[in-house]
Amino acid sequence: MLQAFAAAFRTPDLRRKLLFSLAIIAVYRLGAQVPGPGVSVEAINSCLEQAQASDQRDIYSLVNLFSGGALLRLSVFALGIMPYITASIIVQLLVVVIPRFEVLKKEGQSGQAKLTQYTRYLTIALAVLQSTGIIALARSGQLFPNCSAQIIPSNSVWTTVVLVIALTAGTAMIMWLGELLTERGIGNGMSVLIFTSIAARIPAEGGSILQSRGGLVFAVVCVIAVVIIGTVVYVEQAQRRIPVQYAKRMVGRRMYGGTSTYLPLKVNQAGVIPVIFASSLLYLPQLIIQLQGNETGGVRQFFENNIVDQSSPVHIAVFFGLIVFFTYFYVSITFNPEERADDMKRYGGFIPGIRPGRPTAEYLQYVLSRITLPGSMYLGLVAVLPNFFLAVTQPGQNQNFPFGGVAVLIMVGVGLETVKQIETQLNQRNYEGFLK
Repeated sequence: MLQAFAAAFRTPDLRRKLLFSLAIIAVYRLGAQVPGPGVSVEAINSCLEQAQASDQRDIYSLVNLFSGGALLRLSVFALGIMPYITASIIVQLLVVVIPRFEVLKKEGQSGQAKLTQYTRYLTIALAVLQSTGIIALARSGQLFPNCSAQIIPSNSVWTTVVLVIALTAGTAMIMWLGELLTERGIGNGMSVLIFTSIAARIPAEGGSILQSRGGLVFAVVCVIAVVIIGTVVYVEQAQRRIPVQYAKRMVGRRMYGGTSTYLPLKVNQAGVIPVIFASSLLYLPQLIIQLQGNETGGVRQFFENNIVDQSSPVHIAVFFGLIVFFTYFYVSITFNPEERADDMKRYGGFIPGIRPGRPTAEYLQYVLSRITLPGSMYLGLVAVLPNFFLAVTQPGQNQNFPFGGVAVLIMVGVGLETVKQIETQLNQRNYEGFLK
């Protein structure tokens, strides 16, 4: 692997791409440290120290994870890539609902460019809404419930407008950096930026465990991390290959077809999207509780002890069930067996032993439903690892377990994709790849 890196840096065009990617990542991390206009840095640092001392983990942990810690610092990149992710998911879901979007998806590159433009507009709109909400929560003290320091000292409308514009512009710049990274660098730009944000928090999480729990627990966590990452790599690469045979056909004077290939169906067909959906849905009860203030009652007590408490068995069971449900839901709207069967029939393809058309679609649906079950179970188990870790070792506390949940799924997926792209470019130049 080190030889492959050396070979990559010896290749001029590949070296330029790698250096450009590193430069974009450096700019992104620099923007995550620049405070927004009108924000008190001293108050932010004081509140962060109190939150770390109390092992606070709240409804903003997912967004803070994707922003690399920039959210709780209210930096210019505080929103991170989360508005773009939300907009992409919404547009992808609307493709199934709105016929116009479905037509654009089938138009190829021009239609995809139009959908990308819609995603950008929606990202800006979501960034304005989210930035306004975060500023309102910061002023009301809900961003750091246990901290009395004034994060935004000024209450003027002008300060609010400037801060909203700054945070929205930061989101737009992150989109631009991601597109530049995709075009001129290595890997998918947005995915690499998310990978960078998550990786930037691992040293701090590991250091927190080392200081609070000692060297033995830290060593055990590292061993568990290696096992988890190896398991995730194995499952992410797993796929069911359905054999497909293409019949020979004459087009003019040329003969096409007569080849054998396969249709790959991944075990984790939905990726990390179900975990994000389930996490967002489970954060709603805590958001409602925070908005209620200091009110007390039996219903609030039940939600605090069973739903909000992330080490609660009820919370873990509900989280796991939501992930299984959203996995089936997302796979059903992104993979259309009838469309795949029609495409195969149009080009003379068929599955050996299965008639083309509707029988092929039914067979694909049968196979997909069978492999989605272990895929959803795998996603649920990896996602609840931090919660299970808390329930076993530190019940009632909210300290993060850094090698589980969304973090490890995204890091492994992006890492595999980026390594494959580098290896492909190395193989094109007859260099030895990473996996050799």
